[in-house]
Order: sequence, then C-alpha cells, then structure tokens
Amino acid sequence: MTIAVLGAGAFGTALACALADAGQEVFLWSRSAQQAKTSAATRKPPRLPDITFPKGVSPISNLATAANAEILLLAVPAQKTAQFLAKHAAQLPKVPLVLCAKGIDLQSFQLQSDVATTHAPNHPVAVLTGPGFATEIARGLPTALTLACEDAALGKALQRHLSTDRLRLYLSTDTTGAQLGGALKNVIAIGAGIVIGAGLGESARAALMTRGFAEMRRLGTAMGGVDETFNGLSGLGDLTLTCGSDMSRNFAQGLTIGSGVAQGSSKTVEGVATAQAACTLAERHKVEMPVAQVVAAILSRNITVDEAIDALLSRPLKQE
Repeated sequence: MTIAVLGAGAFGTALACALADAGQEVFLWSRSAQQAKTSAATRKPPRLPDITFPKGVSPISNLATAANAEILLLAVPAQKTAQFLAKHAAQLPKVPLVLCAKGIDLQSFQLQSDVATTHAPNHPVAVLTGPGFATEIARGLPTALTLACEDAALGKALQRHLSTDRLRLYLSTDTTGAQLGGALKNVIAIGAGIVIGAGLGESARAALMTRGFAEMRRLGTAMGGVDETFNGLSGLGDLTLTCGSDMSRNFAQGLTIGSGVAQGSSKTVEGVATAQAACTLAERHKVEMPVAQVVAAILSRNITVDEAIDALLSRPLKQE
C-alpha cells in the first residue's frame, strides 16, 4: 500500500512515521522544497527533531511524485485546507482523502469534510481524529484514534490499511460528530489553560471541562452529530488529553494567556480560529455556549481574563 501524507507538520510527520514503521510506503509532502530536500538527506523531520524517519518515508515537495498513492492523508492546518485543495486538487490521484486537521473553517464555517466536498468533489472522504500527541505517535507509543467515514465499507478498508500494532483506529460513520468533537475540544482546552495559568486551580479546570463538554454536545447534536459520539475518543477522549497537558498547543496557548504572557505562537493553534467559528455556529443554531464565548472574547482581546471569570461566575444558577 502506498500512502501520501500531505503536510509535513508534527502530526503529518508522526502519521508518516507510524505507517512506515508498519511496513507501508509513505510519501510525506512538504510545501517547502528545501525542507523536503534536507529531511531526505538527514532523515530528521524538522517538526519532530528527536525522531529519525523510518526507511519507508520519502520526503517530497512535488505532488506529482505521489501520483501512485492509494490513500491520501491531508494534514495541513484546518484554516489552510480550502486553499490547499483549491490549488492542488486537480493534481491529486482520485483516491480516498482522509482529513486529519481539527478545526472549523473561519471563512465558510464549514467542517473539514464539507470543505473537501466543495473543493475536491471527486474524492471519497474520511476523517481521522481523536486523542493523540504527535511525538507519542511518532515514537510508537500506543494510541487510539477515531476514523469516521459515512461509507461503512470504505471506512473498514481504510481502518485495515491505516491501523498498526501501536496505532489503533476505531470506526464511526458519524463524521459530523467526530469532527465537531475534535474541533471544539481545542476551544475548551484553551479555556482550561487559561484557568490553570490564572491560578484558579484544578477544581475550576474540572468544572470548565465538564461544562465545556456539555457545550460540545449541544452544538454537535444541533448540527446533526450523534450524541453518543461525544462520549468516545473524538469527544471525551480528546478533551481529556488536550485539557490536561501542556503538550497540547491549545492548552499551552491558554496557559500563557492566563499567566499574563503576551499571546502568540509560532505553531498552529487550531482552537484560536475555531473559537470564533464556534460562536457564529452557536448563534445560527441557537445553542448556548458561554465557555466558548468567553474564550473567543479573551482571544479577541474584547475582555480580560478577570472579566471572563466574573462573567461565568455571575451566570444564573441552574439545573445540571
């Protein structure tokens, strides 16, 4: 099986390493020709410097090199998916496209699968999401993820080809719920980081995670997702991972904000754009999302952390 991973960031690189370790031939595409050339020569991925590429990984910058790929994994940032597909879809082989980014497009307010359907309509689409840190996947540590595909037969085939003895994929047909779980937990993770950075304590983090999880489910079901999906890896599992470790970019971003450090990161923090998109979708679907709203307001610098705390704590008491 020949697989092309499109996007040589940390997560794309990790997936390429895991699949190559399992014996697959993997092309890892980078938009930077120099990065691909250097990676091929040194066998060291720049985004995961402590990892050495397995033999089966071939870094490339020319998409034509991946013309014979039988599966495509798209691992560019969520806000770049539309741009990438609009530019390159015609060059890609018409094979299954597995979407790996976790985010809601801030321009169209579409999920990643809808973006793909718009810009690459000839590709069968699936979604790979769930709790997995890139460094751990690349090192071969045990990880379980959700593979969501509305075509059950295709999903089973992809599950078989993309699972390894250390990377276990659980199948779902609920692409909407799986994507919203993966995207919205990033917003809650930023909030959890703010809570810890501001010194509010573990009890406050637990409360925010719990109420944030309820928001995820409310918006998810309002948009057609299956409620049970949010109890699985792509919902509760991913939420637990990203809200509890500074290995999560979203949690780390919140941590710096809560600590009073200037916002900003050289790495992609998907939850920043998704917070704004989630609030727009919540308004459209008439869903209350107070946690997401205060996170978005803090990120937009419309309110301070102290004002956000006061806003949440002054909400009317209600039944759980």
